[in-house]
Amino acid sequence: MKLRKILIGTAAAAVAVALTACGAPGSATSGGSTSTSAAGAGPYDLQVAESPSFEAGTTMAKLAEAGTMKIGTKFDQPLFGLRGLDGKPVGFDAAIGSLVAAKLGIPFDKIEWTETVSANREPFLQSGQVDAVIATYTINDKRKQVVDFAGPYFVAGQSILVLEGNSEITKPEDLAGKAVCSVEGSTPASNIVEKYGAVLQPTDVYSKCLDPLKNGQVVAMTTDNVILSGFVDSNPGVFKLVGDTFTQEPYGIGLTKDDTAMRTFVNETLQAAFDDGTWARLFEQTAGKVLPVPTPPTIDQY
Repeated sequence: MKLRKILIGTAAAAVAVALTACGAPGSATSGGSTSTSAAGAGPYDLQVAESPSFEAGTTMAKLAEAGTMKIGTKFDQPLFGLRGLDGKPVGFDAAIGSLVAAKLGIPFDKIEWTETVSANREPFLQSGQVDAVIATYTINDKRKQVVDFAGPYFVAGQSILVLEGNSEITKPEDLAGKAVCSVEGSTPASNIVEKYGAVLQPTDVYSKCLDPLKNGQVVAMTTDNVILSGFVDSNPGVFKLVGDTFTQEPYGIGLTKDDTAMRTFVNETLQAAFDDGTWARLFEQTAGKVLPVPTPPTIDQY
């Protein structure tokens, strides 16, 4: 209950609007749940398309014919992408990846999951090492120069994580000149340095920030509120979120640059899931165990 109150208080403007809106398509909060019921295959109960047909030569046709899809995601982020005991990731990002694959006729057990940390997401797409990246991946203009994005499928906001007993840090301005941990190459890392003057202690994955924070090597950790919420939830009484969120982070599905047909297909898949309640059900099944279910975001049809 305590964590839920913190999250509501720290949500970004767009998220706050989403949390309070009622009756929107796909919302699980509008006069009783409108999310779809589980009736399919795999851990997310998704119906796998039978013999789907796509225009020859498109990425969709190639993937459907191959019967497999390579998806890059994070392996260390509770609620969104955390590698399970079987080696496969679990969380909302994994569920969204499974949704896209299912529409291509690819069942969950035929998805090839690859760990994509913040620094290798664009290179992995450019080299064809993965077909899509779904990894708390913020859509921004710089990244659009080298990859394309479908979505967003969620809007988060940057926040600050400190030790439970810390009362000195309440906002990003308090981090000027202080050591702060984040993932090198990520949007939050550059933001906390360039806008707030923090001294970055870089790492490659967010989970590696936890021990430096516990032993005092850094005074805070920063990234998106939903990622930090997972660490608070899995370490009760150790960490807390402070202050309001201070950015908007629209999470998109990274795709190969200029593959317009694939981007259109994924956007249509997301919109259908927004409208029929599947998106809300997937959120409830994953991140919704800790976070309130928001209204689906508006897809950026750029």
